[in-house]
Amino acid sequence: MPPILKILRVVADPSRLRILLLLEREELSVAELQEILTMGQSTISTHLSQLRQAGLVEDRRTGKSSLYSLIHTAGSPLDEILAHARAEIPEAEIDQAAMRLVLRKRQERSRAFFDSVAGRLGKDYVPGKSWKSVAHALLQLMPPLIIADLGAGEGAFAALLAERAKKVIAVDNSAKMIEVARERALRLGLTNIDYRQGDMEELPIPSGAVDLVCFSQSLHHALHPARAVLEAARILVPGGRIVILDLAKHRFEEARDLYADQWLGFSEAELESMLHKAGFTAIQTSLVDKEPEPPHFQTLLAVATKAAINTPLSS
Repeated sequence: MPPILKILRVVADPSRLRILLLLEREELSVAELQEILTMGQSTISTHLSQLRQAGLVEDRRTGKSSLYSLIHTAGSPLDEILAHARAEIPEAEIDQAAMRLVLRKRQERSRAFFDSVAGRLGKDYVPGKSWKSVAHALLQLMPPLIIADLGAGEGAFAALLAERAKKVIAVDNSAKMIEVARERALRLGLTNIDYRQGDMEELPIPSGAVDLVCFSQSLHHALHPARAVLEAARILVPGGRIVILDLAKHRFEEARDLYADQWLGFSEAELESMLHKAGFTAIQTSLVDKEPEPPHFQTLLAVATKAAINTPLSS
């Protein structure tokens, strides 16, 4: 806390008291203080410099300017001084009204920006806006579960799930993929991922061992997708859930050679049929994305729940 004599010496000037009363409520720039107080820039800057040297205000850089705010210290005599100043300085009430107008202009500038990009915001780059960040946020809402990531590949999705899961069992048929995924987990310090080499149609996981099964762009690599879905039902606890993210049906034949795809995606009806025959209920499917560039791959999402008593209709 600054010495009382230093505080009294600095706040003896009514203009500095007016500045402190404003900064008590809101961070403001020199330009905004100029507009509110109708004082010159050099005068405002001098007052702020003296207040900062006295330890009463601080500033933070934002873009090309700085925002100033009051340093709140518990038990400071400045609190009592400002309380009296609010009642005694005739301009105080007008200053507060002028500040509200300045802040409204600040909001209007922000609103004007979003008005100008409405309709194209999702198409243009927005700093910090990514589907990965959205996924992280949504994962925080998920309770800790035992999750199976089937066709885990290099382990990016498993690593994302592991940040919230009780345990992730990541299965892939490629020993090299498993090796790369383990190295990724080691770098990230993730110890709750169990990597297992195996086939989606014959999973190295006991029956009723997991709460959630995920196929993330992997089901179209299965020789027999319906069998993989049946296996998913087997390893789930009653009431457990399955999530399938995969390609919607397409005609890009080159995918078989380029990406080793066994199937050119699935229709919603095909996924629903597979899930129904495996004994799943509450089945929901929807198209959730379409790539802007040819061949315009679309992503299909299917979510379903394993019945309390698993009774698949076919094997």
